[in-house]
Amino acid sequence: MNIDFLIIGQGLAGSLLAWELMQRDFKVVIIDNGRENASQVAAGLINPVTGMRFVKTVDVDRLLPAAKQSYSRLAEFFQQTFYIEKPMLRFFLSNKESIRCINKLDNPDYQDYLGAITPSGQTLDNFSTPFGFLQQKQTGYLLTRPLLCCLKDFFIARGSYRLAELDYRDIQLTPVLRWQDISPKKIIFCEGHHATNNCWFSWLPFQAVKGEILTLEHQTELPDNILNYGNWLIPLNSCHIRIGATFDRENLNTQPTKRGKNELLNALKPVSANLAQATLINHQANIRPCTLDKQPFIGPHPQYPQLAIFNGFGAKGSLQIPWFSRHFIDALLVNTPLSSAIQRYYATHFTG
Repeated sequence: MNIDFLIIGQGLAGSLLAWELMQRDFKVVIIDNGRENASQVAAGLINPVTGMRFVKTVDVDRLLPAAKQSYSRLAEFFQQTFYIEKPMLRFFLSNKESIRCINKLDNPDYQDYLGAITPSGQTLDNFSTPFGFLQQKQTGYLLTRPLLCCLKDFFIARGSYRLAELDYRDIQLTPVLRWQDISPKKIIFCEGHHATNNCWFSWLPFQAVKGEILTLEHQTELPDNILNYGNWLIPLNSCHIRIGATFDRENLNTQPTKRGKNELLNALKPVSANLAQATLINHQANIRPCTLDKQPFIGPHPQYPQLAIFNGFGAKGSLQIPWFSRHFIDALLVNTPLSSAIQRYYATHFTG
């Protein structure tokens, strides 16, 4: 079978890249091992301004419109909502933090993303907010699991999905590129943290991070907002919430742990003692494909241009992947400059 692109991995990166290629009438096959991946576990949170210093995500002014447009088009195609836009209440953890935020409010670059500040002394029902809180705008979360299920069915219906455990030794580079019965023009690896074992791309400086997330059942009345108190809380409905996430760089496995559960519940306790006593109904863990410089790894292999990578989006995949999918395809087709190209590491990390 002759095709244009063989994509390895049906996480969010591989799925949205395959979808975009197919919208441009390319013949694509996506292969996946069928096991739960980090995209299915992830909260899919989109938050344009993050960190203790309230810093805008790089290029968010173009990433966010592209993400909203992509998820809107997917919703229209599948007749199902995938992106839930919901304001976030960011609880200040100190007076210093609130002062930093007030300074950002005077910056016109932040006015589309930062809203009203509720000062200390004014309370939020059922929550402790001793230093006040901020309303952040243009935040939300992606329902990644339903989206990936719909896309998988879409790929299967068009003969573009293979359930397979990839063995790199089965990929033939010469005289023509080939995997099993498929002869693609390019193979694009979208394997998440598994790329650290990829014989062609393991030289890239990944910094994989394990994250654990809890789903809780509760009876506490909550505001209809995402909450950020150092960790995040997403209200799924009137009685279920998700909270997360831990960051563990040492124990890179997908096993939920008692330590992770306790860390998340203990962080919630000072904010809401009631919620910290809620019933645990699900506990998940997976590994984020983070990178050394916090930028994605995109582009062709330095020796084998028929092989490429599209990976390394870490915790910002829901925000970044739609724009980078289009950008990468444009670069493949018309040789436009590629931002976040792995070429930045050719000299320092690739040994041949």
